[in-house]
Amino acid sequence: QVRLVESGGGLVQAGGSLRLSCEASGRSFSIYAMGWFRQAPGLEREFVAAISWSGGSTGYADSVKDRFSISRDNAKNTVHLQLNSLKPEDTAVYYCAISRHPYRDYTRRALEYDYWGQGTRLTVSS
Repeated sequence: QVRLVESGGGLVQAGGSLRLSCEASGRSFSIYAMGWFRQAPGLEREFVAAISWSGGSTGYADSVKDRFSISRDNAKNTVHLQLNSLKPEDTAVYYCAISRHPYRDYTRRALEYDYWGQGTRLTVSS
């Protein structure tokens, strides 16, 4: 059974930094692309960042590019999302997801991910 567990959310002031983590189990983590999505109150879930199975390529939403950084640690079955220069509009529940198929490049499409974590909440105060 595949399980994804996010951690690291909380309350931070605008301009601050935070690192989210997602530990995966139940699948060969190292051969699957991983993604981060977020959902703000009243809005649809949106893509944030993703990393290919090899870690060699990454993609970001325009709204977070140059502020957020995704990385993976295959030895610990964990994907991280470093969030810098946080803004109140980054407030959301952040979800990690694992890709449906192995050996794929990163993707922004939610349908390409088949398992999701329960989410970790981030609140950025102004």
